[in-house]
Amino acid sequence: MLKKLPEGSIVALITPFSENGNVNFDKLRELIEWHIAHKTDGILILGTTGESSTMTHWEDDDVVRVAIEQADGRIPIIVGAGSNDSHTQLEKSLKYERMGADALLLISPYYNKANRQGLIDHFKLSADNVNIPIILYNIPGRTGVNIPVDVVEELSHHPMIQGIKEASGSLSYAMNIAKFVGEDFKMYSGNDDIIVPMLSLGASGVISVLADILPEETHDLVRAFLDGDVKKSLDLQLRYLDLIHKLFIEVNPIPVKEAMNLMGMGVGGYRLPLCPMDEKNREALAASMKEAGLL
Repeated sequence: MLKKLPEGSIVALITPFSENGNVNFDKLRELIEWHIAHKTDGILILGTTGESSTMTHWEDDDVVRVAIEQADGRIPIIVGAGSNDSHTQLEKSLKYERMGADALLLISPYYNKANRQGLIDHFKLSADNVNIPIILYNIPGRTGVNIPVDVVEELSHHPMIQGIKEASGSLSYAMNIAKFVGEDFKMYSGNDDIIVPMLSLGASGVISVLADILPEETHDLVRAFLDGDVKKSLDLQLRYLDLIHKLFIEVNPIPVKEAMNLMGMGVGGYRLPLCPMDEKNREALAASMKEAGLL
């Protein structure tokens, strides 16, 4: 059982769909093998990029089962188990732990939000009842909630809360979170465009959309920095910066799925309310991919 969270590039994996809109489990297995072969350090399933918000609980469970079965202990599988209902989150956390998840990603409660104590109780309800690492997920652009710094500080002392995916895009916020980073609490960049700045603040890696199409390069970017080659890391960050921006030219995961399909990976479409890209944006994405040598 994974006792400590990995460092490096953790791919925020898309969920592939078939032409009929169902989850394409054969393609899911194929993608997991591809990431193992191309140096990805961990796989996050059922995250924002995985479109879990439009999947049924039964589909979620099947994706978790297949991913864990296919990985077979060769790469950590982190599962998004969050909910804005604390008890639903607890149910999912316990279930995915039983299924063999290596760690859990728990988002801050969206829509209903919560005050300081509510946030603490929300995360601790799961943390007090599981025995695998938990990563907090701070993404106020999606949830309307920025987890207060003092809440992160308190939660960072919990033995099962071992990290945070920081996706606010605010380096000022990350600077304050960096004070709690150490052997028992890791920070991950949740934004591909600031991986190097986040690593400079003590982040252990990135939970990445870019890694869906450039797994080795994203791994190398992080590994170079952690090994002391800051110039190589920065060069890679800057080389792919335009492509990173194009991957977010529309709401994630529309552009990255489009990119994967342009590469011939056949990952299918989206579920409403997501829909295909605007043609001008698609052309801009394809041009950036050509510049990066992907097409």
